[in-house]
Amino acid sequence: MKIHQVSVFLENKPGQLRLACDALAKAGINMVTLSLADTAQFGILRLIVQDWQKAKTVLQKAGCVVKITEVLALEVPDQPGGLSRILEIVDGASLNIEYMYAFAEKRGDRAMLVFRFTDPDAALKVLQAGGINPVSTVELFSRG
Repeated sequence: MKIHQVSVFLENKPGQLRLACDALAKAGINMVTLSLADTAQFGILRLIVQDWQKAKTVLQKAGCVVKITEVLALEVPDQPGGLSRILEIVDGASLNIEYMYAFAEKRGDRAMLVFRFTDPDAALKVLQAGGINPVSTVELFSRG
């Protein structure tokens, strides 16, 4: 149950973030969650959207460099130690987390985090074996 993340590489100068956001808005594409990181040369806008293929096309037409990456969305108990349990499973299998970020809203008593693993297929198997089931695309976008 991997989901597709849209990564947009933006020049590190004023107006570039708005260019990408405006292009998505004009196409009617809603950002479900996002993360923004920067380096000296460029920023990386990571997005989860319902129609990643349309978002990729729209952003490329706007002149953005876009990469699609497979990530896992995991529900984590929103309590002390909730994330630690998942990390225990991940560390036990020597899986590498490249980065992670959270959704702004919770699902009941659970927070939702996006994880980018070096090997998402191996991570999926290990997590499922440990009783952690990633959220599917259908579940993610059928939220009320």
